[in-house]
Amino acid sequence: MTQKVVVIGAGVIGITTALDLQRRGHSVLVLDRGDAATQASAGNAGAFAFPEVEPLATPGILRKAPKWLLDPLGPLSIPPAYALQILPWMVRFLRASRSDRYASLLSAQVSLMKLSSTALNRLIASVDAEPLLQRDGQMQLYESEAEFQASLPTWTLRRDHGIEFELLDSREAIAEKQPGLSPRFTHAGYTPNWMNTVDPEKWVAHLAQSFRDRGGRIETQDIRALSPANDGIKIAFGDGHVDASKVIVCAGAWSHHLARTLGDHIPLETERGYNTTLPAGTFDLRMHLTFSRHGFVASRINNGVRIGGAVELGGLNLPPNYRRADTLLTKAKQFLPGLKTEGGTQWMGFRPSMPDSIPVVGPSPKSARVIYAFGHGHLGLTQSAGTAELVGALVDGQPNPIAMTPYSPNRF
Repeated sequence: MTQKVVVIGAGVIGITTALDLQRRGHSVLVLDRGDAATQASAGNAGAFAFPEVEPLATPGILRKAPKWLLDPLGPLSIPPAYALQILPWMVRFLRASRSDRYASLLSAQVSLMKLSSTALNRLIASVDAEPLLQRDGQMQLYESEAEFQASLPTWTLRRDHGIEFELLDSREAIAEKQPGLSPRFTHAGYTPNWMNTVDPEKWVAHLAQSFRDRGGRIETQDIRALSPANDGIKIAFGDGHVDASKVIVCAGAWSHHLARTLGDHIPLETERGYNTTLPAGTFDLRMHLTFSRHGFVASRINNGVRIGGAVELGGLNLPPNYRRADTLLTKAKQFLPGLKTEGGTQWMGFRPSMPDSIPVVGPSPKSARVIYAFGHGHLGLTQSAGTAELVGALVDGQPNPIAMTPYSPNRF
């Protein structure tokens, strides 16, 4: 049976969800205040990071966070102007990082990663997206024996969950896979099955065009509020409204504002990520590189190089601090001595993040006709296909392939 479903948000979660609902026979309208892939979906590192099964909220983060927070340009920072506002979220984050929460959060992350990996293969085949993929692997780099040894529990965890990798313990072995790295890197972990898209913006644009080609509509509206109305949901915007039988909220870092109009208070916060994209010919990057201790990556985008990452918990309204992007680029030049840093384009985007590192996927406590799908943090692209299939099953009233309790909006 077809029904009118409205998806709010034309980023990677929203468009992928719209495609899955369309596949199930629903008439789907996507609403967004801008074009598809204009926010975090456009400027991310382009990685399908399925090996990253460990949530950010872990017991180990408590040892690292204080040192990071003292450095305003470090891997994790909170601008002083935002410190009081984010305090309730940080308290929840610290609670989620306790050792008694770790097993359940890890299980939830693993389950969604496994589903998303298989769902992505189905999506690639359905929209003929293979030309947009780079299957080059990823290397995580360490600067000392001690740093490498400290990482081994994470690699053991990945092995326990069936993730293939190779550990490298010499500069020569590293250089064989990626020439041009600084000799400061003495050890590495290489994951051969890691995938990237050639460009996350092109990826979402391709999905959006596939959705349109199959009869879907994407319209520009600045959504103001959601409210129950008769047998559906009223979606109010500046000069009118539209009614829907079901509404899927995939509005990224703005999602909690819409949830609040229904009376739901969900502790979503904004990780502001920074990067610089350098043009083609900048460096012979063979694969995705992760500089673990420094909290950033180098990825190949349109044959150029994107240097980005780090976490700035600064909300939606503070002006960008592009010194963070400059700092990452300076470090990248030290780590990749042959890197040409001229001609780059800087970017800042908003990652929607939950305090326990697990996204919200499930019906609103105020109305079962509204389904939330947001809060994926760094993993929106990675978990998009799995999230879409979860939402599709919820809309159709079908059993889901994984337990949904860990993702419930009611868990806070």
